[in-house]
Amino acid sequence: MDVFERQRYLDELGEQLAKGKISIGEAVYRLRKDVTGLGQAPFARMCKISLRALRQIEHNEGNPTLQTLNNIFNLFGMQIGVIKRAQPY
Repeated sequence: MDVFERQRYLDELGEQLAKGKISIGEAVYRLRKDVTGLGQAPFARMCKISLRALRQIEHNEGNPTLQTLNNIFNLFGMQIGVIKRAQPY
């Protein structure tokens, strides 16, 4: 994946996340597998989080802190934030 393909991929992933089309766990899994190609243990070390925390996030379990999530997303030029919903309830 070249630099331009990677940026398109990250932009698309961010849009899907913002629109609620994928979960945070799915986004993290796709970043790990598709962008870095790393296994869980090396990816967790790279993000400075525990392997257990990564496994829980990827399975949409547990209750990760914003810091933990930002440790992951910051590596890809992203961060967790608040956005306005397209259709308010």
